[in-house]
Amino acid sequence: MSTEDAEQLALDGLAPRKRRKRASTPKTPAAEHPIAQVVLDIQATHLGQTFDYYVEEKYSEDAQPGVMVRVRFGGQRVNGIVWNRTDTSETPESSLRFIERVVSDHVLVPASMRNDVTLIADAFGGTRANILRLAVPARVARVEQEHRLGNRTNIEKNRRRESLAEVERESYEQLQRQYGNINLLHEALESQRFQSFVFDPLPGADHWRQCAAWMVVLALLQGKPAVLVLPTMREIEDMAETLQAIGLRPFAPTQSSDGAYDGDFAILNAQMAPVERYRAYLATSEGQVRCVIGTRAAMYAPVDGNALFFILDDVCYQDADGMMPYANARGVLRLRAKSHNGVFVAMANARSVQSQWETDAAHVRTTQVSGFSTPIHAFPAVTKEASPWIRWLNRDELARLADATIGARVPHTAVRVLSKALGSGPVLLSIPQDGISEALSCAKCHRQARCSYCTGPLERLLDGSVRCRWCGSATVQWACPACRGERMRVVRVGAAGTAQELSRLFRGVPIVLSTPSQPRGIVSDIGFTPQLVIATPGAEPRVRGRNPSECEYRAVAILDAWTSLYAFGIDAGIDTLTSWMRAVSLCAPRIRGGQALVIGETDPTLAQSLMLWNSTLLAQTELQEREQTALPPVFAAACVWGRRDAVKAMLERIGALGGGDMSAIETAEGVLPSVLGPVPIPQPRTIDSRELEGTADRVKAVVRVPQSRRGELALRLRSASALHVAAREPGELRFQLDPKERI
Repeated sequence: MSTEDAEQLALDGLAPRKRRKRASTPKTPAAEHPIAQVVLDIQATHLGQTFDYYVEEKYSEDAQPGVMVRVRFGGQRVNGIVWNRTDTSETPESSLRFIERVVSDHVLVPASMRNDVTLIADAFGGTRANILRLAVPARVARVEQEHRLGNRTNIEKNRRRESLAEVERESYEQLQRQYGNINLLHEALESQRFQSFVFDPLPGADHWRQCAAWMVVLALLQGKPAVLVLPTMREIEDMAETLQAIGLRPFAPTQSSDGAYDGDFAILNAQMAPVERYRAYLATSEGQVRCVIGTRAAMYAPVDGNALFFILDDVCYQDADGMMPYANARGVLRLRAKSHNGVFVAMANARSVQSQWETDAAHVRTTQVSGFSTPIHAFPAVTKEASPWIRWLNRDELARLADATIGARVPHTAVRVLSKALGSGPVLLSIPQDGISEALSCAKCHRQARCSYCTGPLERLLDGSVRCRWCGSATVQWACPACRGERMRVVRVGAAGTAQELSRLFRGVPIVLSTPSQPRGIVSDIGFTPQLVIATPGAEPRVRGRNPSECEYRAVAILDAWTSLYAFGIDAGIDTLTSWMRAVSLCAPRIRGGQALVIGETDPTLAQSLMLWNSTLLAQTELQEREQTALPPVFAAACVWGRRDAVKAMLERIGALGGGDMSAIETAEGVLPSVLGPVPIPQPRTIDSRELEGTADRVKAVVRVPQSRRGELALRLRSASALHVAAREPGELRFQLDPKERI
């Protein structure tokens, strides 16, 4: 018997069954627009383009642009968004596959949002899949089956419209008495063209909320959606409270028995439960909710039309995405406002350097994410009346007052002011931080030690050498530019014993600690009673009283102001002023006896900006320094980091090294190299031992180009990154446009 005739023995009844091959069902392409261009949920940069698939006739009606579908790609089933429907494809017909099924027949990404996603990806050097991963929440099927829209009668609509119109009219009349150029913002919200504004609010615990609420109401009355991006959940809760107070309702279940949802505004942030986030996203994409407030996740709210895009405190670190392409909220909102012919408003107590640069029509350059903005500032007389009496208790001022406790953390002058304020209400003391940080300073005059090449802060490495944090230049024979001292010292900043220290100065006074590291954590509210509140920036409790005059601190003190001299980061001064202004805004105005104290040495421009409540002074000074050092926003910048050889290869590919067309920039100081660094990146302290080898030689470098070439830089970085991944080159490689924390 040959091997071909051999059979495997089997017992009766246990012989293996022969499987029948199912006959493949013939699939018919759709009669109209049979080709679907799909953006797949694949984050690899070299696979960022659309892929063509056939659409079956039975799915033709459901597989519309913007819906989610499932396809087969590389042997796997992958979800994707239909970007467009066409008649032809450049892909060979033999290679085209059919869409397997339509996952959701709801349009998750409307046409305007698809256009915005493309613009955002190009502006920050990412792919559309990168943006969709962050913009579209995880799908929850049962939410799509709900009846979310409540039926509101025309009578109710008319009554609410009349009520909101009255609120808008009263608010606008008050703002006209307080701000110049407020009429330009009013006209912009009523028009159909793009305009950008920089808004400097007056002090007051709830004043910024009243201004933002007026913008929202006016936009809604004009039939425009509104998107508000706020720093933290505390501001979101405060804003929601204000919107409800003027008559707007949150998106929530109605009292009907069918489980319908209705409301005027929705909250959208990454910390929400998946069900609630997806429900709010769908309601926004379908036009059921016209106002969205949230953290940076709200910048991708799928609104349509001439919308209002508003951001509060545009220098906050929270506004930059933590995943590729690391888009920042300010740039995204301004880009979307221009794309929608809407209105963009950047509001901040301390005006950012970017905002200051945009208010100068003579020098500003228009890019995808920047351009001229109209400033809105309060009248000087109104500012003086609304702000508390702010004093700077430095060594010179204490000497003038003959205070014998010069050098003390809380001098006697401050103790007297705070003790008097405690007689009528609570007092806030703002401390810089919980932990301990290190910085290098002059041993003689205590001025922060900075690099003579790029003005970046100096740091001492483990081997004892001193290098610049920004450009990596070694520092030899350093001399202080102020006193010519040649020795440096390490300054350590801590605030662990603040409560114990103050308890001896204010005996018998209740002390409340509000910091993230304390057992009680952040205290949200306190009563209007005499008590001493110690809080870090962003953790200041709100004062709750019976009337507006009892919802404010009687005095505010900024402790350890000298720590601002040793702060790191390109926006260290603006960040410090922002935290100080936020704390002082909680104080009563001078007409009600409110006082604010800045205790310790600090930059005179920083102190003056706070005392005059005019942040443009510091922003102008910072902008002049950026011009001299060729840093953003005067120049566009990108940070490239990863393994040393990968970083070097990318810099060469984009033309930033080796004599390329992006290797030099022209500045007021002459022609300078465009690249700062590369600088070694310290290894993480809490890394797994198996990953330690992969982080051994990590560096970062900053590339600077003129603002006119920002878009070109983004595309070159994306192409170089795609080549690195496609060629399977070893080593980590990442980049970020408009970096904040990486400079």
